[in-house]
Amino acid sequence: MTRTLLFLLLITAALPGVFAAAPPRPNIIFFLVDDYDKPETSVYGGKVLTPNLERLAKEGMTFHNAHMTSTVCTPSRYTCLTGRYAGSSTHPAFLKLFPPGTQSLPAFNVGLESDDMNVGRVLAGSGYATGFVGKYHVGGDDHGGATGLHDVPKNAAYSDDLNRKFFENEKRYRELVKERGFTWAKSIYWANTKAPFKGHNPEWTIQSALEFIDLHKDQPFYLHYGTTLLHGPNGEWHRSLVEKERVTGEGLLPSPLNVMPKRNSVLRRIRKAGLTENEVGYLWMDDSLGMLLEKLDEHGIADNTIILFLADHGSEMKGSLFKQRGTEVPCLMRWPKGIKPGTVCHELVQNTDFVPTWFELAGAKVPTNYRIDGVSLGPLLGNPVKPVREFVYGEMGAARSIKTKEWNYIALRHTKEQIETIAAGNKRELKKLQGLSGGVSRGVRHHPAALEADQLYNLASDPSEQTNLAGKPEFKDRLKTMQNMLAVELKRFPDRPFGEFVPGGNATPLGAAENLLNVLRKAAREK
Repeated sequence: MTRTLLFLLLITAALPGVFAAAPPRPNIIFFLVDDYDKPETSVYGGKVLTPNLERLAKEGMTFHNAHMTSTVCTPSRYTCLTGRYAGSSTHPAFLKLFPPGTQSLPAFNVGLESDDMNVGRVLAGSGYATGFVGKYHVGGDDHGGATGLHDVPKNAAYSDDLNRKFFENEKRYRELVKERGFTWAKSIYWANTKAPFKGHNPEWTIQSALEFIDLHKDQPFYLHYGTTLLHGPNGEWHRSLVEKERVTGEGLLPSPLNVMPKRNSVLRRIRKAGLTENEVGYLWMDDSLGMLLEKLDEHGIADNTIILFLADHGSEMKGSLFKQRGTEVPCLMRWPKGIKPGTVCHELVQNTDFVPTWFELAGAKVPTNYRIDGVSLGPLLGNPVKPVREFVYGEMGAARSIKTKEWNYIALRHTKEQIETIAAGNKRELKKLQGLSGGVSRGVRHHPAALEADQLYNLASDPSEQTNLAGKPEFKDRLKTMQNMLAVELKRFPDRPFGEFVPGGNATPLGAAENLLNVLRKAAREK
């Protein structure tokens, strides 16, 4: 043995960290489900059959206070991909609708920008393979001005030519997703499914997800998997399962796929569990999750792979900022190397927090001008009782909210243009205000004060948010505290007024629409 080699061996023994390899960075799978209420999840007591979700809970962490900042698909998914509030978007279509200096109304009008400030681009620049499979829905209005796409009429009848157009469009969608920074994309649903190919086909998307893992198992990877399930109505799940084996986002397949448990087994297992056809979607979605878990086990990479299961928003209170079945969603995370099995967390988290978590755990090189509105959940993964935030924020149309563990404050501030529309009594425009983008939407059905400008709910004593305490003198101080929190958060938005909190532009103060409340109530009843 030479003296040089002996010297190196002695140095290595004395300083074991000097030549040690860097710890392997975790793989990340973001499994995003559509329109899923927390109480409908078996982990949270729902009477459905989802054994793989229960496995995630048993082997990882169950979050009991996870929230989405917006409660329709597009802004929710935008935030999951960027770590930013949708209301801070600089997408050209969004800025055209809401020029700087005006109050914005975040809803389906948000799109992923071309500025490289998203999880796919940043992780790819840090050595990750970044894959996108399934529902996208952040491409801006229609196709966001993209070229090379066939125009497909709404509710078109089937034809071989239309089938070809769907096939070719899906290939172009892959390229558009990769132009936004992902290194790999396949089986893309640009938005919600549409006729004549309306329906779910988890086999089509999970096959591509498995392919991505096979191709990239030997390097760190990030997979964003957006299933179309459980977008309703429930009857569509059963129709898709039984009648639409070949229907996909690229038209009709030549033959059915054979990558998941057989479809008739879903019905058989559902019936054996004493459930009905209305519950098939939950198990069908769960089967696709099981395929991912099996693939990780097959390659021996499960230990250092993070799987996040999350819903993009609730279903029953979709389009509102109420907590139950609205902003609060089922959220499970497994990472054998970093999370103790069976962990339960009651601390507040929101979907802005996942991107900074991925960046921290991946050791990503984040651009200095990258805006992040969330905080990393890294400390929470090791200590689930240590808070990482005091409140969660919500935004939907003309509504904004602040939630602590015990309180929910909702501010509904219509713009000058919206107030003029209400006063004019235009039924078509009033219908839009009552739709998913208005900020109240389905909340009107179950919440008597849903249309009031100021709403304060005690989540501890009134979890279903039925009693508005905003006007009661004994809760004056609590109301002011929540309003101050909202004011601070709203000031994070550059040049965006909102009500009296950030005056200016077309924003209106508290009480501006008070005399029109009955008009809104009547429109809601007639909806």
